[in-house]
Amino acid sequence: MKSAILGFGISIPSRRITSEEIAHAWKQDPETMKAGLGVTEKSVPDAGEDTFTLAFEAGRQAIELADIKTSQISAVFVGSESHPYAVKPTSGMVAAALECDPFCHCADLEFACKAGTAAMQIVDSMIRSKQISHGLAIGADCAQSKPGDALEYTAAAGAAAFVMGSTDNKNALCQIDQTLSFTTDTPDFWRANGKQHPEHAGRFTGEPAYFHHVREATKGILEVGKIKPEDIDHVVFHMPNAKFPSRIAKELGFTKEQLEHGFIVPTVGNTYSACSPLGLAHVLQQAKKSDRILLVSYGSGAGSDAFLMTMMRDGVALAPDTRETTYINYCEYQKLTAAH
Repeated sequence: MKSAILGFGISIPSRRITSEEIAHAWKQDPETMKAGLGVTEKSVPDAGEDTFTLAFEAGRQAIELADIKTSQISAVFVGSESHPYAVKPTSGMVAAALECDPFCHCADLEFACKAGTAAMQIVDSMIRSKQISHGLAIGADCAQSKPGDALEYTAAAGAAAFVMGSTDNKNALCQIDQTLSFTTDTPDFWRANGKQHPEHAGRFTGEPAYFHHVREATKGILEVGKIKPEDIDHVVFHMPNAKFPSRIAKELGFTKEQLEHGFIVPTVGNTYSACSPLGLAHVLQQAKKSDRILLVSYGSGAGSDAFLMTMMRDGVALAPDTRETTYINYCEYQKLTAAH
């Protein structure tokens, strides 16, 4: 038995800050920064938004779309590197707030930006082993960055959630065909215990970090699945910026058209554990029955999770976000990020 995505949900703060605003605050050239990163604006969590609230909203939407009772959910895993508490599970809070079955497998996961896909792998395994019938996998983050650091242009906030169950379910949307991971000890990005902001190794975050792991994971899953890049309809890579996924896609033989529907980083930013899952959620709205999807996440430290999926029916559009987008200045941005 294989697992399938039954429903999905997203939650992205309505507040934004533009790359121009950040560049002007640090007396940098905004056009140079936009050209280098390919990001024009990013999401910013409001004072009342954190990883828990974003995860809850995305999870609620996913359950509504899956058309199941919350009490049918018996596993909740939340991947993040910005859990609200050092010791108090976000997953338990989400499960309780959503009124899931109290006999529920819950755990918080942390593997930099791939903790959300790690949650999907765990739920996938539990469903295939028939340990559970329905599970909820969430990637959520309110990403941190040091003021003045290059990460400040991209570190964003958001969440993506997936209700997963058996392919026998009448609401099965997208089958998980295969998944594998590629992992090494590559210290390209880290945040030491007790430190507020992360550190990174500059250009080292490209090779041998992001590109090596995404490259190997992609080659591995294509080999296991015995398919070629041209057999894939939609591709989602982790998006720390717009340049990295575009470069690795071209290297591996994928086209801009294959990336199109999941390529959200230019106007959202890098939402860390939610990044590639959010890209997948956008693809699931546009894909057609029998379309093949490749999802490859990346987490610093370092590793990649790769998935091959097949649409079981046409994609489902989520209800439009009716909130007005609010653009804030750098002073407001500093106050909000200090609160997180």
